[in-house]
Amino acid sequence: MAKTLTTDPDWWRGAVIYQIYPRSYQDSNGDGVGDLLGITGRLPHIASLGVDAIWISPFFKSPMRDFGYDVSDYCDVDPMFGSLADFDALIGMAHQLGLRVMIDLVLSHTSQDHPWFEESRASKDNDKANWYVWADAKPDGTPPTNWLSIFGGSAWQWDSRRCQYYMHNFLTSQPDLNFHEPQVQEALLKVAEFWLDRGVDGFRLDTINFYVHDQELRDNPALPADKRNAITAPSVNPYTWQDHLYDKNRPENLEFLRKLRTLMNRYNAAAVGEVGDDLYGLDILGEYTSGGDKVQMSYAFELLSAVPPTAGYVAEVMDLVDEKAPEGWVCWAFSNHDVPRHITRWNLPDAAARAYTTLMMCLRGSVCIYQGEELGLPEADVSFEDLQDPYGIQFWPEFKGRDGCRTPMVWDNDSQNGGFTTGKPWLPVSHDHLPRALSEQERDPGALLHHYRKAIAFRHAHKALIKGSHDRVKATGSVVHFLREDADETIFVAVNLSGEPATIDMPKGQWHQIGIELGSTGPAPDGKLHLGPWQPALALRQSA
Repeated sequence: MAKTLTTDPDWWRGAVIYQIYPRSYQDSNGDGVGDLLGITGRLPHIASLGVDAIWISPFFKSPMRDFGYDVSDYCDVDPMFGSLADFDALIGMAHQLGLRVMIDLVLSHTSQDHPWFEESRASKDNDKANWYVWADAKPDGTPPTNWLSIFGGSAWQWDSRRCQYYMHNFLTSQPDLNFHEPQVQEALLKVAEFWLDRGVDGFRLDTINFYVHDQELRDNPALPADKRNAITAPSVNPYTWQDHLYDKNRPENLEFLRKLRTLMNRYNAAAVGEVGDDLYGLDILGEYTSGGDKVQMSYAFELLSAVPPTAGYVAEVMDLVDEKAPEGWVCWAFSNHDVPRHITRWNLPDAAARAYTTLMMCLRGSVCIYQGEELGLPEADVSFEDLQDPYGIQFWPEFKGRDGCRTPMVWDNDSQNGGFTTGKPWLPVSHDHLPRALSEQERDPGALLHHYRKAIAFRHAHKALIKGSHDRVKATGSVVHFLREDADETIFVAVNLSGEPATIDMPKGQWHQIGIELGSTGPAPDGKLHLGPWQPALALRQSA
């Protein structure tokens, strides 16, 4: 049965959001590329998971040099994905099924093919001359600063028309907008308003901490080797060698976020920001999501990293969240379109995948799950000849890019290309994925797909897990454990994150075992909790 959309302004708090990468979800016309009509046809599957919302990665007009994250028209659909009428139909069907729709807004930069940039680069005195980040060369002709691009090399590209450099945090074909120009902020707010008027329920805000640059164009300081992380960029990329104080993370960004929140409040809409920074990610998350006047929630990269999330690591991360973002709200994810799928990244057997899913649905915060995650899809092995991602092509073979997590969804093991398309898919369908196709898992009551449904339903059945508080998240050996609490209930959560049995002490009180369908165990008569490999314990405190 479809859920009814509530008018609760805090609908986003504790929500489960399903991310769709539209190129790879479902092709409806046989051209090998997923599209909006394909998504609409698959919405019943998404609704069957019990999620609250969908997030659709970019489908705007684009030359597709970065597959939609290089926008040439913010207010239209690229023909490969369909039309505005197709999007309206998607919105209507989603809302009928009780699903909110969030879209991916890429506001920090545009495509070089955007009319704004074409006008801006034409001269130094046209109406949009200041809409992008332009700067003169140093006296020796070198770039204005030492800033680096995430995709490799300098963050500055020489333009022969203006005889100046323009800034690009990503590809050279993705020039950065100048948020110090009031007209730029006004134009981007009108973009958001256009989609809100069309019925969207919110946004995923790409690279939210990249919007504003330092007007003084100061160089970033170097980072000592022992301070370099590789969470948001691969270790082979010298981007990780700098302390990014001046090319992003600027305090002036808060003013724009407050304007955007004021606009969203008129529509009961919400946003989740992607905060990409290896050193200050949680600090920025706490700043951007506090006070009720900026974005509602932000991504955390700590569980998107290559570090296997042991019980000790999970407890450490949650301690940092409590310290750095006590008033903030995290949106947790294990996988997305930018990182290797977590089944492969952490080398998880099926039992471990179930344990981590149960844990994620019990953590304080909201949750994003990525298409195919509910099937337990591993990272696909894409040959160099089939690569599409410019990031992977640049750093191959040490870093293979993002195509391995972007291959097409597998719907039917008996159909050509897994049921994704009748044509040639834009990326090859992984043969390793076909045995995990939706059709196969629907027939198997023990499949991971059904565990996701149960875990999401369990979360929705307990208000303490949606909006409740938590005590300090602790680790005892391989077991991570904590309490979730609201005015009506207290739930004890413990998950053994190892392949060996474990025993811990139960907290004081009388407890009733719940979540049995998730493989949960309960306390023994000796007051101990005995957990098998990868086993959770979920218990409700009984009234005295």
